[in-house]
Amino acid sequence: MVKGLYTAHTGMVNEIKRLDVLANNLANADTNAYKKEGTTSRTFADELAIKVKDSSTYGLAQRLGTISMGVHMGQTYTDWSTGSFKITDNPTDLAIDGNGFFAISFTNKAGETSYKLTRDGAFTLDANGYLRTKDGDYVLNATGALNGDPGEANYIQLDPTQPFEITELGYIYQNDALVGTVGLVDVDNYDYISKYGENLYDVVEGGNLVAADATVEDGVLETSNVNVVSEMVNMISIQRAYEAGQKVITSIDGTLDVAANRVGKV
Repeated sequence: MVKGLYTAHTGMVNEIKRLDVLANNLANADTNAYKKEGTTSRTFADELAIKVKDSSTYGLAQRLGTISMGVHMGQTYTDWSTGSFKITDNPTDLAIDGNGFFAISFTNKAGETSYKLTRDGAFTLDANGYLRTKDGDYVLNATGALNGDPGEANYIQLDPTQPFEITELGYIYQNDALVGTVGLVDVDNYDYISKYGENLYDVVEGGNLVAADATVEDGVLETSNVNVVSEMVNMISIQRAYEAGQKVITSIDGTLDVAANRVGKV
């Protein structure tokens, strides 16, 4: 009967973790190109224990049966579906139509430069003509994107006094001359992409950079793929599940009180 307390407890803890992920999605509902996260749940494996003074198993844990000890978070995954596009008519606002990422030369607070990926195309042009993110990081050209090289030689620099045009292939033209290419890159397996923060991604060991077959949309931004209504419905279901766990614990606690303080006296 007491095992029911553990089962209810694990269920409540699992719902709290689900709520944390859902709350993060809602907080980023207005973040450009944010990709929502989801969760899966799974039951614990068979209960394991080490038998005291049993040298036959060399101290390895053995199954005690198929008693389930409740549920826990299976994994957190990212929904990579493309968000809707919002027209801004700003020539430095870019969106990716298809699978792929912009490559960024990211500099942290310690002054260390590294290679990052992003879907957020809210770029700006500084006084020197460099194409940058809204946080001031440099956007890389096609060479730097595919080679994973965040060096200064791969920054995109234009003439800030002249108008420019960016084609679907990422080619940048000024005065009818090709002056640069916005780097688009993809990863062969998205399991090797990790979120860094600040709407940026890292490619972890095992992931390979490949050329993206997506196109660039100029003057538009990709919005978040979070469906606020769906997330709110999920929040209600999480609340109901959490309350159910509370009721189970309260019910078992009352039963234990009767067993200890009434039946026990007899």
